[in-house]
Amino acid sequence: MKVTILYDNTAYNKDLEPNWGFSALIEKQNAPRILFDTGSSGRILLNNMQKLGISPNTIDEIFISHAHYDHVGGLSGFLSENDQVKVWVPPAFKGVKNAREVTTIYSATKIHEGVYSTGGIYGIEQSLCVETSKGIVIITGCSHPKMEDILKAASQFGEVYGIIGGLHGTPAESLEGLKLICATHCTEQKDKIKQIYPNSYLEGGAGRTIEI
Repeated sequence: MKVTILYDNTAYNKDLEPNWGFSALIEKQNAPRILFDTGSSGRILLNNMQKLGISPNTIDEIFISHAHYDHVGGLSGFLSENDQVKVWVPPAFKGVKNAREVTTIYSATKIHEGVYSTGGIYGIEQSLCVETSKGIVIITGCSHPKMEDILKAASQFGEVYGIIGGLHGTPAESLEGLKLICATHCTEQKDKIKQIYPNSYLEGGAGRTIEI
């Protein structure tokens, strides 16, 4: 699989514009290209995509982790460029317009071969889980639920290898055993995570590409 961070609080690629929010492109062999969340601004999302040479028309689906503005603010802007996508949403996010299809995810489910949703944990937030040769990689928006519960939900699809995305107030100790930790966006304990897991930690930021 390949994950390209398109939108983040920081810019790994200095040609891209950082801004509060998160979005990433998820690519897996024999699966649709999935845009995970859309950041706060459609303008910034689309501009960053253009600079990375990623056309909106090459995106097949959008997966929304939760309904906070810094994850859905860019959706309408993106749909103005490509309205032929399928959008996967949590129950709390309603009113998506101009998409080809909108599907609400109510519980843990397989959405494609090797691609799963944890479902909305506590009804708060869902994460995307992608099967790789090394194990399950979790893509998170903010990790509002407890990390222990996110990992438990993801582990039903296989052994968890790593996590990419916003980790909010996640205690660094709860990430023990993960082989890949790319903490982005709203992560509060980033410095401590770097310190405790130097061999697992990978810096995020808009423009960062991770291949597994």
